[in-house]
Amino acid sequence: MTETYTTTAKLWIWTTEKAPTSWHFLTITGEIAEAIHALALMRRLEFGRKRGWGSMKVKARIGETEWETSMFPANEVKGWLLPVKAAVRKAEGLVAGDDVEVSVSL
Repeated sequence: MTETYTTTAKLWIWTTEKAPTSWHFLTITGEIAEAIHALALMRRLEFGRKRGWGSMKVKARIGETEWETSMFPANEVKGWLLPVKAAVRKAEGLVAGDDVEVSVSL
């Protein structure tokens, strides 16, 4: 069964001195994050294993652009991190700081 959730989040950049490459993310929090955590737990119980870093495979959509990726738990904010690759940002004209409406299907 596929579940789809839609939310708006701010696009932000993650980078460190040790890893100067920047990655763009949306942080999904609130009720949607709680629902995704519950679904992740159910799948873990059903399949008996956890994916790397507790990730969840998703199909994401921003505007007209859809792609497959993995979301990662962000325990410090009780949410999920969704990476947004360069091709998506370019196709949708997005830059860090933009509020972005995104749909994720799990």
